[in-house]
Amino acid sequence: MKAITPGDVIPYEEYERQREAFRAKIIALKQRRRISVGPLITVVFENRETLRFQIQEMIRTERIVDPVKVQDELDVYNALLPEENELSATLLIEITDEAKMKEKLDQFIGLDHGEKTAIIADGEEAFGEFEGGRSHETKISAVHFVRFRPTASMKRAFADLTRPVTIRVIHGGYHEEVPVPGSMREEWLADLKGSAES
Repeated sequence: MKAITPGDVIPYEEYERQREAFRAKIIALKQRRRISVGPLITVVFENRETLRFQIQEMIRTERIVDPVKVQDELDVYNALLPEENELSATLLIEITDEAKMKEKLDQFIGLDHGEKTAIIADGEEAFGEFEGGRSHETKISAVHFVRFRPTASMKRAFADLTRPVTIRVIHGGYHEEVPVPGSMREEWLADLKGSAES
């Protein structure tokens, strides 16, 4: 998928004027790209537009105007773009009870190692490959970046809505699997086509 460049970034003051419309468009897009896998895990599949929005929001929040610092943000988020034949996602462990946050998060230590998260289609599994550095033996982050590499036959299954496609998370006592709606499958196919063309 084509990298986001400084020319794609709306300057800070102009973005303030456009933000509400831009934000509404991204919220609608993210609804098609967000899926809950059980009560505690949400997966949001990223593309160029969702990541550009995150860059714009970082620039706005931090009031970044220095081109070098803008480029630093671009470098961070461009690293999350899906590569060829790949889907890229943010996985969120969503715990709202502050008092039980650490206890609940600790139950997910090790989620980012091994074959715990998968897209399943056409009898095949594409396991999530987690970005490193977001956990260690006694602590895990609530936010993770994950890549999936579906096979050609899995992609054909994505396009055929008569064939089931699911996302599964199995870790410790957390066993959840949910069907992937057609709207998300369309987004995946666009991402996979876009990444192959870039």
